Amino acid sequence: MLLIADGGSTKTNWCVIDSLGNRLGFDSEGYNPYFVDSSYINRSLSEVIPPDLQRNEVSNIYFYGAGVQNPEKARVIEDALTEIFPAAKSFVGHDLLASARSLLGDEAGFAAILGTGTNSCLYNGFEISHHIDSGAHILGDEGSGFYIGKRLLIDYLRGVMPAGLAAEFREQFGLTSDDVHEAVYSKPLANRYCAGFSRFISDNYRDHDYTLNLLTKAFNDFFANIVCLYPNYTKYKFNCIGSVGYTFQDVLKNVALSWGMEPGVIFRSPLEGLIKYHLELRPYKAA
Repeated sequence: MLLIADGGSTKTNWCVIDSLGNRLGFDSEGYNPYFVDSSYINRSLSEVIPPDLQRNEVSNIYFYGAGVQNPEKARVIEDALTEIFPAAKSFVGHDLLASARSLLGDEAGFAAILGTGTNSCLYNGFEISHHIDSGAHILGDEGSGFYIGKRLLIDYLRGVMPAGLAAEFREQFGLTSDDVHEAVYSKPLANRYCAGFSRFISDNYRDHDYTLNLLTKAFNDFFANIVCLYPNYTKYKFNCIGSVGYTFQDVLKNVALSWGMEPGVIFRSPLEGLIKYHLELRPYKAA
């Protein structure tokens, strides 16, 4: 059996495919090895694996996730997978490679992730050929759910958010300044916390200039600080995966056009594309 996992910082989608092509899907939380260790992954993943899945029958695992570009961090994932699926051969790749393979298959082009975090690359049809560092959530991640949520929280705390929206925000979340500071500076996974507030934007951006402008600025920052650094970036189509890119694709496409990039395909999740890639284009290979 083949097991493919698309892991973000917040959630991981898993799909088991047997020899007859039957699929079994399930979800777990996201596993970024900069934030969690192998023991944590083992406990968390074991709780959500369907009871009818025969773990010893899984022969190949392709796990794509955040934070695995460092070999030591990739081993955190590999060790957890080995404990849970002892008969399987595992490949652990970056979520950016997953996006490129899902969006482009064997074709060269540009691929981006806009979800909880931000990432992007040029892809040569097999591997990543050029990558601009997003800086992650403390230094960068422009255009991400974290970046959008952080901007929203700052505007709320500073009284910049329009009064009507601020009242709605207050009623929905009931947050004080102390609540926000504790969540961001004293508790783990501040990136997920901030990104969660992007849902408030999705409920309001079509009806309020403030939220539309906040989104537009976030995406413009993504292009200005990251995308335009790629050589000859305007010759590529703008292809993107992620909940933020998918949810706000109308705004994102307009911003891409304003920067001279023709919009390409925008998916919420790379999983279907990855299944096609590993079953049809490069079946049962580890790279």
